[in-house]
Amino acid sequence: MAHSRSDRGFAFLTIREAARLLRARKVSSVELTNDALARIEPLNPRLNAFITVTAELARKQARAADREIRAGKHRGPLHGVPVTIKDNYATRGIRTTAGSKILRNFVPDEDAAVVSRLREAGAVFLGKTNLNEFAYGIHGLNPYYGDVHNPWSLDRTTGGSSSGAAAALAAGIGFGSVGTDTGGSLRIPASFCGIVGFKPSFGLVSVDGIVPLAESLDHAGPLARTVDDAAILFGAIREKYERWMQGNAALRTRPLKIKLGWPANCFFDLVDPEVQSAIEAALRLFESMGARVEEVSFPHLEESVEASTKIGLAEALSYHASCGYFPARAADYSEDVQRRLKLGVEVTAVDYLAANEVRRKLTADFDRAFERVDAIAAPATTVVAPRIGETELVVRGEKIPLRTAVVNTNRPANFTGHPAIALPCGFAKNGLPIGLQLIAPRWQESKLLAIARAYEQATDWHKRHPEL
Repeated sequence: MAHSRSDRGFAFLTIREAARLLRARKVSSVELTNDALARIEPLNPRLNAFITVTAELARKQARAADREIRAGKHRGPLHGVPVTIKDNYATRGIRTTAGSKILRNFVPDEDAAVVSRLREAGAVFLGKTNLNEFAYGIHGLNPYYGDVHNPWSLDRTTGGSSSGAAAALAAGIGFGSVGTDTGGSLRIPASFCGIVGFKPSFGLVSVDGIVPLAESLDHAGPLARTVDDAAILFGAIREKYERWMQGNAALRTRPLKIKLGWPANCFFDLVDPEVQSAIEAALRLFESMGARVEEVSFPHLEESVEASTKIGLAEALSYHASCGYFPARAADYSEDVQRRLKLGVEVTAVDYLAANEVRRKLTADFDRAFERVDAIAAPATTVVAPRIGETELVVRGEKIPLRTAVVNTNRPANFTGHPAIALPCGFAKNGLPIGLQLIAPRWQESKLLAIARAYEQATDWHKRHPEL
């Protein structure tokens, strides 16, 4: 059930609302920051969303932001706004664990490129959020720093690997976050937690200074409670910040003269009936707003599952071997990550090259579809958040691995590099969120965000918040 803002202080303001209040000096950054830190104290023991809380730094940054705003030196919509950072982003002077035992005490000397841009934008850093070990997983479980709990139901997973960031945002802690997405690690937790996860085109947001998982699949992007907030964060962390913000200060909504692709022959193989119903309802709403829906197909999607898995395994092994972590420190990995790195050894050069040929074919499938449609609609996840520790699910009477249920709808956009966004589109009978995914042509972030924003403004799913 949703609560009004007055019930929870500043917790569920949007970034744009907070920015207006800050600029008008109706609220201070110190007030916003202290309010957020006060929420962390009782909620984090239940959610386990943070690995490191940077309260002293946050208050220092907030005081500096207030001084600058009073002096008329306003840096933009993130100036003085509290945010969180996934703990695989290097942060100068703040430990960066990547959720691992190996990097437990690693304190970088420099910021990741995205973190540097957030500092330039005047954002306030509340802390580093929990994640799967080395971002290698989709379930939000961590053997070293504890599992992350879903604020909609504490016995449910948030999904991963950007698990802590999603849990914090859904619970009203901070106004935005940055995470990573290699096979759905922004969109999966966004779907399970009822928020927005946005993966831009490959290479559009720098991954410099982020502990990698698989370099040709890794993307960096924002998590937010609204599409508009995701656009603001994206504007700050991508290249050509000023140019983006001038053209997208506020995403407009107009009658949608667009075509949406409906991938009837894939993405919907085994989908929970409630999820399918919510996605179909979203498509009907788009049609009522002026959009046309057209069926599209992807002949090489099925073979891309194994191909993208092999590329991920090989590239993950390459990083850990080059750092001297694996196999030399194999005992310092969890059993799950150690097993995946060992599987990477079995991927041959021929396998890797063949997998990249499948990538080329699937990319061509998507590009052909985008000659006919503006965006593709699909489930963000085919199920709602399962219970923590569940690794298999029963969908339409058939038992499937959790990994299959969430990765198979998300990794295609990582494999091809197309931008994709997950946003709330309903709730199951048990009260858990359902996520819609939209995928667009490469470099068409502005169009994708506008389409997602139009849907969001026609619904109120994003205005619902968990009771904690």
